[in-house]
Amino acid sequence: MEATEQSEHMSSRRSFLLKGAAAGAATIGAGRLLADAPLAEASGGLTPGDAAILRFLAALETLETDLWQQYNELGGIQDGEVPGGSGNPAYTDALSVLDSDMAQYIHDNTDDEFTHFTFLNAYLKTHGMAQANLEKFRTLPSSTATGAQQIGRLTNLMQLTVDTSWWTRYRSDSKNPDFGDTLPQAIPDLATGQHPGIPRSNADLSPPDHLQAIANTAGFHFAFIEQGGTSLYPSLAQRVTSTEVLRILLSIGPTETMHFQTWQDKAGNAPPLTDPSTGLTFPDLNADGELLQTNLIMPEPTIFLDRKFPIVSIIRPTETDGAAMGALKALTANGLFIGQSAEFFSVMTNLAQAADAARHGT
Repeated sequence: MEATEQSEHMSSRRSFLLKGAAAGAATIGAGRLLADAPLAEASGGLTPGDAAILRFLAALETLETDLWQQYNELGGIQDGEVPGGSGNPAYTDALSVLDSDMAQYIHDNTDDEFTHFTFLNAYLKTHGMAQANLEKFRTLPSSTATGAQQIGRLTNLMQLTVDTSWWTRYRSDSKNPDFGDTLPQAIPDLATGQHPGIPRSNADLSPPDHLQAIANTAGFHFAFIEQGGTSLYPSLAQRVTSTEVLRILLSIGPTETMHFQTWQDKAGNAPPLTDPSTGLTFPDLNADGELLQTNLIMPEPTIFLDRKFPIVSIIRPTETDGAAMGALKALTANGLFIGQSAEFFSVMTNLAQAADAARHGT
């Protein structure tokens, strides 16, 4: 019964966004949703469109920071740069199967995301603009496993549905989602059901293959999150007006790409196994040809702009129409927001729609 209710809850939340949001989304005042700050954007020296893009990115970076902080508390390095949590040795060891430096990489990715949202909000504030503030939505529960802080969260890492088509997308030389192409899943089981990316409690620390499946899930989730930013920044950069805002997007975006490249490489080290507790299976990716081969982490050249042109190695997708809502829908389908309120979805939809409405010069 509980699983059914959770599934229905998840479906209703996803349906909310995938159908374009509730009717009330457009009527909730921005001043009530965001930090107190002037909303007369033109007076701050930024176009309304530039401010909307920066605000949406600041909100997404806030959400990204929240999820990375949870990963770091259990599987990363706890220090003054990334405070909170005390680590979970068993989970950290399972992550180290993917790479011995995983704890350091998780820490550094978390630190980067903190700086992204704080910088973007500070820039908005300097120009007299409303900032992205999601603090009121820190209502989701923490893991109760040893090492996790018991604080309210923005994101849910315990019921993930991970789209792993990014793996095949970057290995295909003939398909690009900008042309409407779909790519197969590298880990089909991750794309269905709900799977924890962190131990939900100490009960998840055994048996060993169950914990390793959770660590493997995290490894593919890391890359899923960062490939989204890799595409989103160049997509939205095509809509900005200010050369300085363009510089911001072109400077932050490539760091997301650096993250993605790191995590794509590490995900390939996830050991083949079947979770004895759930049946989740991680196949041997090197058994099925180049489309899944683990060491092919450089972007394979593919079609771009028009099929009449030669193939070229690129970031994909970078289509700008609907880029913000596309990113929000992908994160929602990922299960990150299971348990969030209707108001949260309204706020995020408003922010995404405003970013998508931005045009160069407006």
